[in-house]
Amino acid sequence: MTFIIPRARSRRAALRSVFGGGAVTLGLPFLDAWLNDSGTALAASGSPLPTRFGTWYWGMGQTPGHAIVEKKETSPGIGFLEETAALIPFKDKLSYFGNFNMPLDGRSNYTHFTGWIANRTGTAPQRGTEIPAPTFDLLIADAIGNNTRFKTIDVTSVGIARENYSARSADSRAAAEISPVALYARLFGPEFVDPNKADFKPDVSVMLQRSVLSAFVEDGKDLAKGIGASDKARLDEYFTSIRQVENQLALQLQKPPPNDVCLKPGTPNDPLAGLAAVREMGTVIETHKVMSRLLAMAVACNQTRVFNMVFTDNFANVRRNGETYTHHLLTHEEAIDDKLGYQPLAFWFNKTAMNGFATYLETLSSIKEGGGTLLDNCLVFATTESNYARLHTIDGLPIYFAGSAGGRIRTGLHIAGNGDPITRVGLTAMRVMGVPIEKWGTNSLQTSKPVTEILF
Repeated sequence: MTFIIPRARSRRAALRSVFGGGAVTLGLPFLDAWLNDSGTALAASGSPLPTRFGTWYWGMGQTPGHAIVEKKETSPGIGFLEETAALIPFKDKLSYFGNFNMPLDGRSNYTHFTGWIANRTGTAPQRGTEIPAPTFDLLIADAIGNNTRFKTIDVTSVGIARENYSARSADSRAAAEISPVALYARLFGPEFVDPNKADFKPDVSVMLQRSVLSAFVEDGKDLAKGIGASDKARLDEYFTSIRQVENQLALQLQKPPPNDVCLKPGTPNDPLAGLAAVREMGTVIETHKVMSRLLAMAVACNQTRVFNMVFTDNFANVRRNGETYTHHLLTHEEAIDDKLGYQPLAFWFNKTAMNGFATYLETLSSIKEGGGTLLDNCLVFATTESNYARLHTIDGLPIYFAGSAGGRIRTGLHIAGNGDPITRVGLTAMRVMGVPIEKWGTNSLQTSKPVTEILF
């Protein structure tokens, strides 16, 4: 948190206090009192409100013919179908990229891997474990993320830390936060860590019992003295939101009541025992809601300008409550319904993912910032690793842009790729975010052509 608040007496855009023996920082959103009259720039420096970049990922693609109406030419308007109906309220905040291809130049399509690697690095992998170049989110972070508390924040709702799609190489793949409690502690917990205590961990239960907000009562009152009614309402809404998250997390830390019929099983003799447990989709949905709110607070308070959210992993290691098969297995084993024309349970997972994306957009849109919302000042790149998971297709990989990047791009468009390399979309995102790059990708994926239809 480094930008200065333009008030009669200078102060940082964060409240700092001592909590539980350690220094604690509470970042603050941009208030009208710190902006120019039009709400587009910081009054003290004239610098525009920062534009942030995020990614949102889901596994297993979409159902062809039931997600987005195909178009052969670029035009305004996205044809949302049943699978994507939850996105209709955000039709003016989204753009969709369809029919962009992923040429592999003779390399294998390593299922549920090649798609996200080539899309995010611009290079098709030679092996099923290779990450041949940095993912574009890190190139963007190198350009815009060096003056914030966290260069990037990576979170996942599916509970598998390694399934994060941000990496410098195969040996330098970021681990995502998997726990809302851990993310809360990271954002609001003690900043000082005793170097002599390698195993130091903040006592999150104590933090939640007292609430980090209690450490800032006096500073908060002082801050509220010199701001207008709309800023006071915004601060109240922000603090209330933190309280609500704290209450949700406090429930997760409570010891469950005794249950005589619940016995801990012995360690199974199973070759899959070392892998992450399959998650129920209901748990993923609730985790995603809480993590989205925490991540949005961090972005709104300028703790980071680059953020990555995973809804479900590339192998979709989730199942519907009461069902045996995971989403991944259903894409292979479930029969296509003759009347519907698709796999009903697999379709349910795809639709649930789009519901999750809508929740994410609603969370970003709910935070007012300047003359618009936090989403307006973001570019969110949402995508998956397959087009049609049942056949492992990677041409026509669906991609959405959400937000207008602070007014830098047009929204509400369906961009028809007509078989062009999918790297044109990633290059466009990097150009919008200020990465000094002329061309991107290798071999047939290399391009120097951004998608100009979306640019102002």
